[in-house]
Order: sequence, then C-alpha cells, then structure tokens
Amino acid sequence: MILTFSSSIEASDANRRIISGVVVPFNQVGNTSVGPVVFESGSITIPTPSKVKLLAQHSTNDPIGRAQSFQESPTEIRGSFKVSASQKGTDYLVMASEDLISGLSVGVEVIASKPGKDGTLYVQSALLKEVSLVESPAFSAAQVKSVVAEEVLPEISNADEIVEVLDTTENQSTESEAKMSEDTTAATTEAAAAPAADASRPTIKAAAPYITSTVRHGISSPGRYTEHKIKAAMGNEESKLWVAASEDPQYLTAAVDSIGTTNPAFNPIQYMKEFVSNTNFGRPAIDAVSRGTLPTNGMSFNVPKLTTAPTVAATAESAAPSDTGMVSAYITGTVSKYAGQQTVTLELLERSDPLFYDELTLQLQRAYLQATDAALIAALTAGGTQAATTAASSAGIISFISTEAPAAYAGTSFFAQNYIAGTSQWSLLLGATDSTGRPIYNASAPMNAGGSSAPTTIKGNVLGLDLYVDKNVVSTTIDESAFIVAPECVTWYESPTSYFSVNIVGNMQVQTAIYGYGSALVKQAAGIRRFNLT
Repeated sequence: MILTFSSSIEASDANRRIISGVVVPFNQVGNTSVGPVVFESGSITIPTPSKVKLLAQHSTNDPIGRAQSFQESPTEIRGSFKVSASQKGTDYLVMASEDLISGLSVGVEVIASKPGKDGTLYVQSALLKEVSLVESPAFSAAQVKSVVAEEVLPEISNADEIVEVLDTTENQSTESEAKMSEDTTAATTEAAAAPAADASRPTIKAAAPYITSTVRHGISSPGRYTEHKIKAAMGNEESKLWVAASEDPQYLTAAVDSIGTTNPAFNPIQYMKEFVSNTNFGRPAIDAVSRGTLPTNGMSFNVPKLTTAPTVAATAESAAPSDTGMVSAYITGTVSKYAGQQTVTLELLERSDPLFYDELTLQLQRAYLQATDAALIAALTAGGTQAATTAASSAGIISFISTEAPAAYAGTSFFAQNYIAGTSQWSLLLGATDSTGRPIYNASAPMNAGGSSAPTTIKGNVLGLDLYVDKNVVSTTIDESAFIVAPECVTWYESPTSYFSVNIVGNMQVQTAIYGYGSALVKQAAGIRRFNLT
C-alpha cells in the first residue's frame, strides 16, 4: 500500500534554500485518502536521507530538492530539505516563504497496519518513499507556526547562491539554534515516469482488505470509477491518476448507449434523481452451493475424484484381508467468459448527470450477476439427478424433500442443506395451508412449523432445508422448478475480479465492457436432486 499524507512547513527562507518542518507526527489522527490514519511511534523506516527526494505536489516528474537530514523523537519526525536552484525549485521556495504552499506531505509504503474500532487505520510499520511540498497539510495540529524569510527574495543568478532557512518551532529561542548546514549542494532535477498527484487531497493505492473508508480523490464509488475509467481512456490526465490509484475494480457494469431515442432517462435536462429498473437481483443459486477460485491460467482444469473406494471386511484368522484397489479419475471443469458491452456517445458522457455513471456501473454489474447465476442453474439441470415424480402442491413438495434429501445423503455421504426454488414454488409455499386452513410456512406464531417463507424475503426454510428463491429458475411448477442441493457436491469457481474495460471507437463513441471468468462444476450428481413433476 502506498499512502500519502501532509503535515506543515515550519520554516522557509531564501539564502540557503532549505525548508524544514515536521513531516510525520506520531500518535495523531490525520485525514488521509483512506480516512483517519495514526502513525505509531517509531513506525516509519527512513532510508539514507540523500536518497529521499523532495517533490512538487507528489509529482515524480517534478523533483525540486533532496532531504538533508531527519530527526526522530517519540512524538514526531522532523526533516530539512535542500531546494534545487532550478526555476521550479525557486518558485516553490517563494510560495513557501509567502505561505502559499504550507504543507510537507510524505509518501510512505505501508508494510504493517491494523484497523481500529472507530475506523482509524493504525500504521505499525512503513517505509518512507518521498516528501512533497503541497498546498495544505492533512494534520490539523501541525499548522505553519512561522515562516522566516526575506520580504523580497534576492534574484538567483546561479546554482551556488543559497539562502538560510530557520526552524521556527514554538520552543525556538534564538535564530542561531535553528541554522542549517551549508554543506549540501542543490539537488539535481530528475524526471520519473509516474503522473502528477493532487497532493492537497492525498491519494492511496492499496489492496489491504480492511481499508473501507471513502477515498478522498475523485473515485469514491463504482460509478465514479466508471466515469474516470472512461475519461482516462479519452486522455484525461487527472482521471488516469485517479484510476491508477484505485485500480482494484469491483464488479463493474454499464447500462445504456445513446443520449437520444434509446436513453431518454439520461437526456441532459432536468429530471428526478432516481432510476427505475427491474434488475435488482443477486445470485441465490450460487449462494446455495460451495465456492472456489479459478486457477490463474487455462480454460479448463481437473479435479481428482474417487471412483472406487478401498474396502474393509471381517477377516478370519489366517485369511487374506479384503483387497479392493482404490481407483480415481479426474472430472474436468470448463472455464467460460461472461461479458457484456455498451457503446456510449460523447454527448452522453459529457452532458449527462453523474447519476448516469452510477447506473452504468450498477446495471452491468447486475447483468453479470444474473448471467453467472443462470449458468450455475444450467449446470444443476444438466448434471443433477432427476427425483421421483411428485405433484405440484404443498404435499408434493413435502414428498420431494422427504424422499430426495435422504437419497442425497445415501449417494454422497453429504447432507442436503439447501432448497433452490423458482417463483412458482415460492408461491406454493406462501399459500400452503394445513387441513384447518392455517398457513404452514408463514404463520406468525405456528405451533408445529414446517419452515418459514415470507413474501418480503427470498430466503427462508422448508422442512429444515434453507430456502433460496431464484427467479432464474423456471417460473412455473414443472420439471427443474426446484433443486435440493448438498453444497459440497457442486462448486462455482470464479476469477477473483470482474474486469471493466474501456475502448475508444469511431464516431466519437466509447465502448465500455465488463467481463469475468467462471465455471460451474458438478462433483457428485447424487447430491443434486431435480424436481420432477408427475
């Protein structure tokens, strides 16, 4: 994780071209791009000072100096920096003297950290990477106390003309106590390949799972990620930076393609900040089976499976023991790509309300979830075991479960745990009554409950099996309108991330696409029991 945050410049002058101040306050809360952060005492390792560059606004293309020295105490790390005699270095020294640039911002690589109960990130170990001059500090307790500089800076004629900088802390007694050494020469300007960063709004590039705070740059949601991914592809340098700092895409998606006839909801006129859709849907079937991660390479993979087990039997004295050789084989999973694409016009991108990007992201995300869930249901249908015939009624569901759940255990040694039902079977459960007309599955205070099913949730319980209602299952009570599943007998394998791509095409249009890889693998057919209508 690369983390940047800011504290204050405490002293700046124009004779020796040196700037100094607190670069890291320990055990204080600073507002960074990942939210509140506290650096514990002694948590930052500093390499050789001469190797630490002073940058302008975190841009590695704009080095303006180099560190002279650092002083560490239990409460803070202070640093002094020689500013180069380049024009940019002179400009930043002038702005620091005039209090236009008032922050020292450090970039660190976080090695070890832990989250606090209040959401604060406590950094235990980090490596100092660079220090930058920025507009304002992130640590409010470290404001600029004083800037000691000439009112009018002398004109710089060559790289040897330097100005003294004084360290003006609250405890400063005399000017001589803060004088810095003149031994350090001006730093050489070196250019790197990374893009410029907005240092007054610190950025982060992190993959730590515990970081959940809102990012303080332009990418604060999946919709903003989509917006800046598109703009970055079209050449926007700021968006390129923000995308690079947040390149851990979630399941990302898209919705519509034209600002005219096919997308009236996004026409750039006044409209309500809401969007009506019927795509609010998760992956109930995938939730009901076991999950696995795809291997990083290949479009197929093998899983070893026992086909003949060794045997043990009662054996008479001096008799040969049972000797049945174990036999195994491979079952093969096929990896499929699931992808969707939208082509959007330049007018739609530039003239739409930001709500468009949110819906662009959300709708393709939902489409991806629905496509992969349907793929898992197709695998259950093709690879499961057809159950004994039963009626499309409450009594038929009871017969189905009471017969097939034991059969799943007998055939696999695993217990059936989940019941995946289409909307028609859900309707049967909601309307099921006993001989006196009392509801079986949705009574408020049942005396002898057969389970729980309610119109306000797709999850419940049917005769001890966890219920998952899935609208991708056939919507009438026919064959395969429900499945009894032992989760260990079928696995959905998936790539860790669904990838979101942007491509510039002709006619000033942009293609946005989501894609990912998945594989549904039935491991034991007997652990999947398919509803079979009489």
